[in-house]
Amino acid sequence: MGPIDIPLDGPLDLRSTLSPLVRGNGDRTIRLAVDRAWLTTRTTDGPATVVLTARPTTVTANAWGPGAATALERCRHLFGSATGSLADAPDDPLRRLARRHPGIRVLRTGSVLDTLVAAIVEQKVTGSEAHRVWHGLVRRHGEDAPLPESGEGLGGSVHSGLGLRVFPSAATLAGLPYWSYHELGLERRRAELIRAIASRPGPFEAIVDLPLLEANARLRSVPGIGPWTAAEVAVRALGDIDAVSVGDFHLPNLVAWTLAGEPRADDARMLELLEPYRGRRALAVRLIEHAGRRVPRYGPRLSPRRIEAI
Repeated sequence: MGPIDIPLDGPLDLRSTLSPLVRGNGDRTIRLAVDRAWLTTRTTDGPATVVLTARPTTVTANAWGPGAATALERCRHLFGSATGSLADAPDDPLRRLARRHPGIRVLRTGSVLDTLVAAIVEQKVTGSEAHRVWHGLVRRHGEDAPLPESGEGLGGSVHSGLGLRVFPSAATLAGLPYWSYHELGLERRRAELIRAIASRPGPFEAIVDLPLLEANARLRSVPGIGPWTAAEVAVRALGDIDAVSVGDFHLPNLVAWTLAGEPRADDARMLELLEPYRGRRALAVRLIEHAGRRVPRYGPRLSPRRIEAI
């Protein structure tokens, strides 16, 4: 199957839009440049490697591997609403940010299982802990990404240095014994949750075709998947432009500092500040995260743990 062109309804900042899919430095499932991205995915037809090239009015997508056709079809719906739509925001700080960064978009990857596993890995731990587990799973239990032998379409000289890998299959995740997760830094509760989900991936992958409320309800019906995890899946895999990750350690402070100049906040205050943007709160949060304003640091901080040493 040849490349496809995806028309854009406005500006696209490709690297910033795709950055939430990067799990730390050295993530071998994705590589980003200013106007080009290389990423791997797993579909019901098998693994695929996708290359996206951004142009002023279109994105060209090409793919290789058994799952290439499905991956390209997902690309048609990858880029949702853009932060430029917040240029009429009622709050001056957000309005200014939207005009400065109009091309950041909420994603709809359609890849539910790996997004859900990544969110479970990130539950209630530091980013460095979560990234170490993700990298370990990809390195030890994933597989080399399918690539054309010639490198044609991949961006020339980058072909030999990509080192891309595909995240482990559901069958592999379900078949791993608990200790395989433990030695990567994942305690038993989250490891068993991943194993249980991976043992019956169909109902989870199918939520991409459900209305968002039904998809959220299906996710949250599973013990161990709460509002934070469900929102993380919704805003990356399902294209939900209103999902808010309630229960995040840092996000309430960041939202409050950006919108109200308040260095500390809880979930209730964060939701209060985001209420004027109901219907597009995920877009507002992505814009705030991208702006990266530094919140004053004081008080307790979340410390990393070494689960595998327990």
